[in-house]
Amino acid sequence: MSSRYSVFSLIANAFSGQKGWTPAWRDAAPRPDYDVLVIGGGGHGLATAYYLAKVHGIRNVAVLEKGTIGSGNAGRNTTIIRSNYLLPGNQPFYEWSMKLWEGLEQDLNYNAMVSQRGVLNLFHSDAQRDAFARRGNSMRLSGADSELIDRDQVRALAPFLNFDHARFPIQGGLLQKRGGTARHDAVVWGYARAADRLGVDIVQNCEVTGFIRENGAVVGVETTRGPVRARKIGLAVAGSTSRLTRLLDLRLPIESHVLTAFVSEGLKPVVPGVVTFGMGHFYVSQSDKGGLVFGGDIDGYNSYAQRGNLPVVEDVCEAAMALMPQLGRLRVLRSWAGLMDMSMDGSPIIDRTPIPGLYLNCGWNYGGFKATPASGWCFAWTLAQDAPHALNAAYRLDRSRTGHMIDEKGVGAQPNLH
Repeated sequence: MSSRYSVFSLIANAFSGQKGWTPAWRDAAPRPDYDVLVIGGGGHGLATAYYLAKVHGIRNVAVLEKGTIGSGNAGRNTTIIRSNYLLPGNQPFYEWSMKLWEGLEQDLNYNAMVSQRGVLNLFHSDAQRDAFARRGNSMRLSGADSELIDRDQVRALAPFLNFDHARFPIQGGLLQKRGGTARHDAVVWGYARAADRLGVDIVQNCEVTGFIRENGAVVGVETTRGPVRARKIGLAVAGSTSRLTRLLDLRLPIESHVLTAFVSEGLKPVVPGVVTFGMGHFYVSQSDKGGLVFGGDIDGYNSYAQRGNLPVVEDVCEAAMALMPQLGRLRVLRSWAGLMDMSMDGSPIIDRTPIPGLYLNCGWNYGGFKATPASGWCFAWTLAQDAPHALNAAYRLDRSRTGHMIDEKGVGAQPNLH
C-alpha cells in the first residue's frame, strides 16, 4: 500500500535520499471472483471504483484496463472543468461534479493540479447574449456561479482577443469563475492510488475479449489474463463501449467519433483562463508548461482510430485565427485524438442495461473529463444501490425510446452535431 503524502513524508524522504517512496498503486493480478468489476481504467472507471469503496463500503472491486492506466481518453483531452450547463437534467449533475473537483485533492491526498482560473464563453450577437443570459440564470438556480459581462469587461480580462478587426465582433461573454482546468494524468493517478489504498485491485494490460453469461445474466468476463467473475459489471470504456456491447448483441444509441486536440510551443503567460469562441467550435487555455491547448469539432465520421484528419485541423486553425490572429505565429508541437462516444442527444448514459448484471456508463460526447468525479460518484451509486441517484436519474438508457431527450444544444437526434 502506498504511503500517505504530507509535509512530514516529504521531509523524511528528503533526508533518506528519496528512497522511502512506495509505488503509487499495486500492479495487481486479477483474482477469479469479485463483487464488482469495472471495465475501463480511465477517470470514470477509477472514480467509480474509488467511490464504491469509500462511499458504499464495497471493496472487493477490480478495475480492468486493456492498456496502462490513463492511456485512453483520460490522457487525450483538453483538461477543462466547468458546470455551465442549461438543462435540468445536466446542470445539477455538473455542478455536483464541480463541487467534487473543488475538494478532490484533499479527498484523494494527491495534487491533481485543479486550477479554477475561469471559463469565458464569448457571444457575438444579441441572440447569443439572450441564450447565455438564460443559461446563466439556470446555473444560478442550481447553485453554480455565473456572470454575464459586456465587451469592455471581456477586453479587461482578455485583451489579446481580436476586438478591432474581427469578422465576428465580440459583444460580451458568460463567465464562470469557478471553472478552469485540471491535470488529466494526475486525476487518473490520484483516483488509482486512492482506490488502491481502499483495497481495490487495479489490473492493467487486461483486455476484455468476451462475457460469461448464465441464465441470461452476465456473471463475468473473458480476458487476455483469464476469466474473471463478478456479481455486477460496469462498463466505463468511452468510445469502445459499442465494441464490447456488440459481443452481447446489445445495440446502443451511441456512435464513436474522433476528437482532435492540439498544443503549441511554450509561451510566457498569455491566456489566463479558458476562452471559447461563440461563432465556431474553438476553445483555448494555457498549460502550466506554457503551451496553448486548443481544440474544436469532432471529425464527423465514425471511427475507432485515435488520430484526426486535416480538414478538422484547418477548421480549428481558422477559428483560432478569427479569435486570436497572433496565433498564426505559433508552431503546433503535436496533436492527439480521443474516441468520443456520441449519444443521440449529446448527453450521457448512466444506467442499468436490459441484461441482468451489466451496467453502463457512456455517451459522454465532449463532456467526459469535466464529469469525472460526478460520473464515478453516480455510477458507483447505481452499481451499489441497483438504482440511479437523483443526479443521474435523467441519464436513462431508454430515453431515446420514451422521448425524454436532454438536448443541450437543441440540434436534434444527430450525434455528429453534438
